[in-house]
Amino acid sequence: MFWAKLRLFWQRYWLWVVGIIGGLVAFVLPLWYLAGMEESVRRYIIGINVASLPWGILQTVIFVGLLYIVEYGGGFARFRKSKVSAENVKVRFSDVMGLDEAKREAWEVVQLIKDRAVLKRVGGKIIHGLLMIGPPGCGKTMLAKAIASEAGVPFLSTSGSEFVEIFVGVGASRVRKLFKQARQYSQAYGACIIFVDEIEVLGRQRVFHDAFGGSSEGNQTLNQLLVEMDGLADTQANIVVIGAMNAQRDVLDPALLRPGRFDRTITIGRPNLQERQEIFEYYAKRIRMDPSVDLARLARKSVYKTPAEIENILKEAAVIATREKREAVSYKDISAAIERIELGVAHRLNMTAKEREMTAFHEGGHLVVLYLTHPTNDVFKASIIQRGGTLGVVHSIPREEMYSSDSRTLKAHIKVALAGYVSERLKYGVTTDGVSSDFANAMTIAHDMIWRLGMGENGFVGDFTRIPADQLSDDLKQKLNAMTQKLLQDSMTEVERTLKADWPIVERFAAELQARDELDYDEIAAIFQEYGKPPKSLAPVSAALPSSPASAAPLPAALDSSKPDVG
Repeated sequence: MFWAKLRLFWQRYWLWVVGIIGGLVAFVLPLWYLAGMEESVRRYIIGINVASLPWGILQTVIFVGLLYIVEYGGGFARFRKSKVSAENVKVRFSDVMGLDEAKREAWEVVQLIKDRAVLKRVGGKIIHGLLMIGPPGCGKTMLAKAIASEAGVPFLSTSGSEFVEIFVGVGASRVRKLFKQARQYSQAYGACIIFVDEIEVLGRQRVFHDAFGGSSEGNQTLNQLLVEMDGLADTQANIVVIGAMNAQRDVLDPALLRPGRFDRTITIGRPNLQERQEIFEYYAKRIRMDPSVDLARLARKSVYKTPAEIENILKEAAVIATREKREAVSYKDISAAIERIELGVAHRLNMTAKEREMTAFHEGGHLVVLYLTHPTNDVFKASIIQRGGTLGVVHSIPREEMYSSDSRTLKAHIKVALAGYVSERLKYGVTTDGVSSDFANAMTIAHDMIWRLGMGENGFVGDFTRIPADQLSDDLKQKLNAMTQKLLQDSMTEVERTLKADWPIVERFAAELQARDELDYDEIAAIFQEYGKPPKSLAPVSAALPSSPASAAPLPAALDSSKPDVG
């Protein structure tokens, strides 16, 4: 191992060593030679050399610079990544919250890297590549850091965009230099990890029929990556390439996904209910939190949120608490943070009393229909404070994770969207242009239900949007459009029936919104309870999650985020 590290030092710094030794020789020998000369001759020789020194330096710089540009591509192809030592990463598996299945897969990679000597005796090889796919902010980069930290090997981090240049051959040259550097570290330390973020930029499918030749540079770069990951090489090095991307797997070239290159794929999705509570508990330890804040409730109110979004919510809540001169973050601060992130900054307009009243009735219609009829969504907040170009908003969230929507749920979306329009019409007999976005939302859902999802009453089945418009008969298009309009009309009739039956509640909410501008969920639920409309009950967190199979092995201590990090 000592000789490997010495060889690595020589390969990376030989030019400095040769330069220093050459410089010493270049100065010591002339001084020794001049010491034996007469004073007049010595002064003459020194004077001539000093006078010609600037011109000689300029000639040398020009010659060396031109030679470097011709031979090595100048600074365009320069690419050297700094090694990140495992002890400096400081991200352990216990710091990666949730992602139990993804951590289990990644832990196997760590074990293969650690036990590479045993694996080699058996005749196996460590995997060449690990591909992580998932939405932004779900922990792909953090998991890669944890792998490097736990494996205890050097870590080179880069991104796909660093290999994209307008000069032909630069991308492929940088790939060669990156893997050459990784092989040097692998020989010195036993293994090396290369992390490539946004790898779809580098590994996109090759284009072989390009009239303008613009894809040749991308093809050349990808070809070099394919060769480096599993090609002929003079030395066998333990290099693990970890790629991360937000796009679908299909965008990558098939040759990059074959065994021997990216051997494994880990899908990293958004956390479930239990994992969101763990994430809230983890990040809540970093700020001063009011003891009355119910983190389990926050986990329910943050369906589909990623770990990065949860961390951002708590950071924003801390900023709001500081601005309000509070010593601890309260539930009100967290609610305000969610509003600011998702709905935008509040802008109070000088509306007339009539406009405020119409806006309040509009939002009251949305609120009542959502609360009373929607099968999956619940109210988070109602407001008539202007945000993001809207005069008011009823912010709804799913009660639990839903990965598909049936016709009942989609029709409920339509009814909630139409409720503001119906409420205005029932109260004033006229409506405003504030219903335009609601109509657009309702029309889009209704059109998809009839044209794409086969949810109409006439029994038409199929995705008619797949057929070119000129190949559909006018009669069929008229029937489909008539079914779409009937769906909207039926939904509006049901909304009218609901609002007329509970119109006193609509008027109560309109009055409360005019008086208080905003209503939180607790305030909304309390008003509904006054009218005998209790909120829909929710199961506890533990009961909402399916139990793990009996055959599933428990997480190792290094992966279990509920256990403290040791040593």
